[in-house]
Formats: sequence, C-alpha cells, structure tokens
Amino acid sequence: MPLDKPYKDIPGTTIFDAEQSRKGYHLNQFCMSLMKAENRARFKANERAYLDEWPMTEAQKQAVLARDLNRCIELGGNIYFLAKIGATDGKSFQQMAGSMTGMTEEEYRDMMVRGGRSIEGNRCIGEKS
Repeated sequence: MPLDKPYKDIPGTTIFDAEQSRKGYHLNQFCMSLMKAENRARFKANERAYLDEWPMTEAQKQAVLARDLNRCIELGGNIYFLAKIGATDGKSFQQMAGSMTGMTEEEYRDMMVRGGRSIEGNRCIGEKS
C-alpha cells in the first residue's frame, strides 16, 4: 500500500523520499565514486564508458552526460550526491544551484542574500492564497 504523500502538491519540488532513494540508488553511488581522484580521472577521460560500468537507467546516464541536474533529481538523484559531479567539473554548489534555477551564479547568490525565492507561486497547489 503506497504511503500518502501530501508533499507531492508542491510545484517544482521533488522530495527525496524512500521511493526516490530506491530509484536513484545506482546514480547516487556513481556520484559518490567521484570522491576518489582515480575515478574522477576515469570519468573525465571517457564519461560514457565510466557511466556504462554502473547499472543506471539510460535516462539517468543521459541526464548526467547533459549535466541536467533537475532531471537527475527527478530520476532519483540526491543533490548532495549530485554535487560530486559539479565538483568534478570544477563548479561550486552555488554555480550548480544557479544552473538549476535558470539563473546566473550572481543572480542566484543575490536572490539567496535577499532571503530566497518568493513564496508567491511556490505554495502547495491545493493551498488557497
């Protein structure tokens, strides 16, 4: 029997729950492998070959190759694990987050300094304003 998930009512938000964890297990294990210098070097030398060593779905592999972190999250990726891909590419977490929101690094930083994203349009779909 599936659990009730009232948080699925938040627009543009993927909650990393047990279901997402199971779906993204191999994707996240791949990301964690990038903590070792020799694995980062192998990945950078031939990304596709390295990804093919992992029992990830083709969609997960394509999302990694495209550096589409939003898609990686949809496919079970955890942002803290996905940060290893950004670090492998020499990107800061702030740069990664900016790319995920369609903002430049500076725009993202400035938004966060101002207190984050406005709640307008980001409430639960079922909630009345």
